[in-house]
This record gives sequence, C-alpha cells and structure tokens, in this order.
Amino acid sequence: MLAIVLVVQWGKLNQTPAMSWLALAMLPNLTSAMTAITWHIFDNSQALGGLVVLQAWLTMIGNCCLAAATWNLLRTERQRS
Repeated sequence: MLAIVLVVQWGKLNQTPAMSWLALAMLPNLTSAMTAITWHIFDNSQALGGLVVLQAWLTMIGNCCLAAATWNLLRTERQRS
C-alpha cells in the first residue's frame, strides 16, 4: 500500500497523471497478495482452496494491468518530450 501511495505522490510531484494509472494497476496485485496471506494464516486449509485460484487470477490480471499502465506511462512520456 505504501508503494501505491508513493507512486501517486511521485506522479503529483512530477506532474505525471499517468502515474496514477500505474498506482491503480497495482491494486489487483495487492489484493492477490492479501488472498495468499489469508490462505496461509488459516494454515493452508483445503476449505479455502478457492483462494488459491482467486490469487492466481488476480496475479494474472494485475500483471496485465501493470503492463498496460507501464505502456501508457511510456507513451505519455514520449509525447511530453
């Protein structure tokens, strides 16, 4: 969560709105980490096996979102130059 806040602050400091999209794209990965931690807190219970599937999907979605946000940031920075 701290990384997300720092990315937003860095974007505001440098007047780069595309950084906000990068921060937003980090949320699925944060949620993925929370599902993994929850599963481990409950001692890898088989009853919570669906969390593993959810975590995998959130990781994939998060990585795709981060790739798109990074491409958007690169495109925006090239236009500014």
